[in-house]
Amino acid sequence: MSDLKKTLTFYGMILVTVSAAALLSAFIFPGNPKVAGPSLGRAGSFAVLGGSTVTNTGATAITGDLGVSSPGVSVTGFPPGTQARGVQHVGDPAANQAQADAQSAYAALAGMTCTTALTGQDLGGKALAPGVYCFTSSAELTGQLVLDGRGNSKGVWVFQIASTLTSATNSSVVMRKGGRAGNVYWQVGSGATLGTGTAFIGNVLAYSSITMNTAANLSGRALARQAVTMDSNNMRVP
Repeated sequence: MSDLKKTLTFYGMILVTVSAAALLSAFIFPGNPKVAGPSLGRAGSFAVLGGSTVTNTGATAITGDLGVSSPGVSVTGFPPGTQARGVQHVGDPAANQAQADAQSAYAALAGMTCTTALTGQDLGGKALAPGVYCFTSSAELTGQLVLDGRGNSKGVWVFQIASTLTSATNSSVVMRKGGRAGNVYWQVGSGATLGTGTAFIGNVLAYSSITMNTAANLSGRALARQAVTMDSNNMRVP
């Protein structure tokens, strides 16, 4: 074989090897590194859980358990709010265990290694694969956020937010290509506020409070160490 043919054959083999490796990598790792969500324990059955008060105004509809842990003793606004397929727990062992489990999950989420920093960026207009996304300050959602499961129903999204989480009016989070609402976690360092008409997805674990403005809907869980405030919302455990 001539030197030219040997050279062409050598580089051809390199090209095939690199192409095959790239294709295999894309097939095995379609998104960010695999992330496992924490156990919510007893909190898993709660659509709404506070640590001081849970307050509702208007025709809120909850599917799942509803409660407040000790020392909180106040759940108000039911009726007119309604509850389906769940039990109301006020300062009882179930609510206290759920709060302890929620706090353990919060700590586990906060301790995960960030894979993508989003500080200073609005979540609106983004399409995100499973992974751990972090904000060193507040996080905002204006418009639509797409969570793209890329065909993996076990994909997990974790959002680590150092201070507040806020959504603008009529904003939304949507799942595509196999993503599941129960695999989305929002670890919020202070308070979360979902704006009027927001359609939100995931487990919101807030260090302080969660406020659901008028007609904001949540497919997930609102788990706060302090207060949860609602106003004509639909909230459903995934």
